[in-house]
Amino acid sequence: MPEAVARQKFSCPACGGEAQWNPAKKALVCPFCGATSPAQVELSTTGEEVIQEHDLAAALRAIPDDQRGWQAKKTSVKCQSCQAISVFDPERVGQRCDFCGSSALVPYEEIKEAFRPESLLPMKVSENQVRDSIRQWYGSRWFAPNKLKRAALTDTVKGLYIPYWTFDAQVHADWTAESGYYYYETETYQDSEGKTQTRQVQKIRWEFSSGSLDHFFDDELVPASRGVQPEMLRRIEPFPTTTDLVPYQAGYLSGWVVERYQIDLLEAARLAREEMEGEIRSLCASDVPGDTHRNLQVHTDYSGQTFKHVLVPIWLLTYDYGARNFQVVINGYTGTIAGKYPKSWVKITLAVLGALAAIGALVLLFHR
Repeated sequence: MPEAVARQKFSCPACGGEAQWNPAKKALVCPFCGATSPAQVELSTTGEEVIQEHDLAAALRAIPDDQRGWQAKKTSVKCQSCQAISVFDPERVGQRCDFCGSSALVPYEEIKEAFRPESLLPMKVSENQVRDSIRQWYGSRWFAPNKLKRAALTDTVKGLYIPYWTFDAQVHADWTAESGYYYYETETYQDSEGKTQTRQVQKIRWEFSSGSLDHFFDDELVPASRGVQPEMLRRIEPFPTTTDLVPYQAGYLSGWVVERYQIDLLEAARLAREEMEGEIRSLCASDVPGDTHRNLQVHTDYSGQTFKHVLVPIWLLTYDYGARNFQVVINGYTGTIAGKYPKSWVKITLAVLGALAAIGALVLLFHR
């Protein structure tokens, strides 16, 4: 079969550069930002092979220019260490990355302006509250080094807005499975002394079952940040995007650093679909009757799919301790805190010795 050729130029839905057809991936790939746009090869009326884009990629490309940009003059820099793209007011001088502390910042010029957030959560937790929370959090980390607790490193805490994609979808699922029902039979056996004994043995009776369900996903969140560790964000969620979002206005971001999304809409949609599929499968599994089940098959149909690009507030503490880098993240709306911290080997050793001593004492007490 001859190799498919894109008969028209396709701009990247993420950065606006010209995407190129990749036969190996069977997708349109941007050589500038690496974004991959799902596509398929179809035959035209003349028998030629032409590339048809995924509907979501075409929809994103169709977003007009007046829905892009920040509606205010901004400066963008990219960190060569953590790859985060920071956006801030032009009068601010970015000397170090707010996400990792690196000084390796370079100007970032976009081929096409980023898709503007539709809405955001305003920063609600104050800096003083954050500093107190960090001190309390460190104070409760028993294995943290004492000098770290004393310093608490609150002088380096930064307030930021980071990007998220949210997805809505109505899902209908049909499922089939084999339902297992436990029953018991009496079994006769010989014990170690040759005596005849009886015991109850569990068996399973398998029966075919099927069903269906409907579920609505409301604001399935996908973080689009490169500067904050994803596991840290998951630990400070949820952000109340279903109830407390306000329409985007440039004034909300005045004086704050904003991270530009680097997980584009297409990749975020794929991740959201994986999460939805997993949740739907779990819901179907819980509907299967019986005591257990096997061979669960789920067929889903999605409708009413929509998405939003939103910004959420966080406070971020990034610091180096020894040769390692650590992050502490605070939800800027709810105050939930999560983070990693160095461990004191002296305290760990003392804890192990204390546990061994306690076990030894119990053993002596037991043998008296």
